[in-house]
Amino acid sequence: MYSLTLLTILSYLAATVLLFVGVRQSPIPPLRWRLPALSLATLAMLGNAALIYQNAYLEHLMSLNMSVFNALSAIFWISSLITLISSFKSPVENILLVLLPMTAVSVALAQFAPDHSIVMHARNPALDVHILFSLVAYALITLGALQGAMLSWQHRALHSRHPGGLVRLLPPMESVEQLMFRFIGVGFILLTLALATGFLFLDNIFAQHLVHKTVLSVVAWLIFAALLTGRHLAGWRGKTAVHWVLSGYGALVLAYFGSKIALEWIFNINS
Repeated sequence: MYSLTLLTILSYLAATVLLFVGVRQSPIPPLRWRLPALSLATLAMLGNAALIYQNAYLEHLMSLNMSVFNALSAIFWISSLITLISSFKSPVENILLVLLPMTAVSVALAQFAPDHSIVMHARNPALDVHILFSLVAYALITLGALQGAMLSWQHRALHSRHPGGLVRLLPPMESVEQLMFRFIGVGFILLTLALATGFLFLDNIFAQHLVHKTVLSVVAWLIFAALLTGRHLAGWRGKTAVHWVLSGYGALVLAYFGSKIALEWIFNINS
C-alpha cells in the first residue's frame, strides 16, 4: 500500500509541475504539457481511488470508515475527478494547479496521519445514497469556493492596479465567475438531496452529538439559497457573490469537518 501511496502522491505533484510550466506559457497550456499532465493526474486518481476503497470500505465488517482524513481524501478526489472531466470542455487548469497538490496532501494524511477513531457505519442502501450525495455536494461546493477565492484575488489585484504576476495566468474574471456559479448551483442541488436523505433515512439526525452538524448544514443551505436567489432576482455578482460563497462554504466546513474533529478527536464519538 505504501508504494501505491507514494506513486499516487508523486503523480499528483508531477502533474502539477507540468501544468504550471504549461500555464506559464499560455492560460490554455500547449498540448505537449497538457497531455502528459492530465495523463499523470488520471494515473494519480486511479491510485487514489484504490486507496480510498482500501481505507474506507471495511469488507470483513461490511462497514464504512468515514473518519476525518478518509472523508477529506474522498472529497478532494471527487473534486479533482470533476475538474479533470471538465478540463476536456473548459479551461480549468488553474483549478487543477491548486487542487492536485491539495489532493496529494489529503492522500498523505489519510495514509500516514494517525487516525483518532474508526468511524464505522453499517452498510445499507439509504445510508450509501446519503453519503454519496453529501460527498459530491461538498466536492462541488469546494470547487465553487476555490473559484470564489480566485475571483476575490483577481478583484484585489485589479483594484490595486497591479494585475501582473500569477494573476495574469487566470482566465477572465467573467469566466471564473460563471464557473463558480455553475459549481455552486449543482452543488446546492446535491446538498439539498443530502439534507433530504439525511432527514428521511437517519433516525438520529438531531441527536445531541449531531445537532450542531445538522444546524450548520442547514445554515449553509440557507446561505447558498439566498445567494442563488439574489443572483437570479437582483443580479448579484463580483465581491458580493464571493462573500456569500465563502460564508456558505465556511459554514459547511464547520458543519462537517468541525463537528467530525470535535466528536472523533475530542469526545471519541462516531459521527
